[in-house]
Amino acid sequence: MSNLVGTRQPNHSMPNPKPPPTASNFIALVSVFVATLLLGACSDPGQLEKPNQSNANQSANPAQARKDAYDVVNITPHDPDAFLQGLVWYNNGFYEGTGLEGRSTLRRVEYPSGKVTKSISLSPDLFGEGVALVGDQLLQLTWKSKRGFVYDRESFRLLREFTYDTEGWGLTYDGTNLILSDGSSLLTFIDPQTLKPTRKLPVMMNGRPVDQLNELEYIEGEIWSNVWQTNYILRIDPATGKVNSYLDMKGLLHNPTGNEDVLNGIAYDAQTKRIFVSGKLWPNIYEIRVRAQ
Repeated sequence: MSNLVGTRQPNHSMPNPKPPPTASNFIALVSVFVATLLLGACSDPGQLEKPNQSNANQSANPAQARKDAYDVVNITPHDPDAFLQGLVWYNNGFYEGTGLEGRSTLRRVEYPSGKVTKSISLSPDLFGEGVALVGDQLLQLTWKSKRGFVYDRESFRLLREFTYDTEGWGLTYDGTNLILSDGSSLLTFIDPQTLKPTRKLPVMMNGRPVDQLNELEYIEGEIWSNVWQTNYILRIDPATGKVNSYLDMKGLLHNPTGNEDVLNGIAYDAQTKRIFVSGKLWPNIYEIRVRAQ
């Protein structure tokens, strides 16, 4: 996902799904850019930690998001060719969704070896995105085609398709609702039975809308979200949309190429309270532990 808007094209030698815009979509780009400025959405990583200066001297200025410290407690291998879009923990392993046209998959990954034990490919014209687990079913989004898929968890047999009226980026399940991100500052709650939206949640950090919300995970009453092309993971209150705290994962990946190997992927083992993070084209999955405040 780009900071504003773009197109994803597969590049098998150096995956970079966000080339410069063509003349045909230049007007759309300018329109989105102006709208973003008018809304005051914060997509600049350096602005995430700053308060809304227009409210800085007002008593109603919201409390600033806390920066959480963390420790890396374990590192395990991961397929470095996987353009990771969605990550879910289940029964001593991961379900992963990967992206890029012609390379998008749904896969089961063994832990801690990182071995892919089951995989299916999406149609070559589809760009795979976030995944979520609801009971014995796996759901997977696609980026711009507005098509989602429901699979049997064990066999990966396709059970049904569904549609949504926005882009598909991240997806998670809170036990009651599916929650979808689309690169904006809004999260969409979806009924898991009807697969229809039920409400929208604006996300605010330090008094500002924060966009580029990407891969999602529901952890102990909070929505955790990657912010695309940054090192940040936000911890969002699902009732208010307020970012109460965040993690800065800068330096977690050594020697990044600066292309598309960005932080993207959060999974949670609710039984053992383990948190896992990874990224697109990353050779490892990291288990982290947030330090007590």
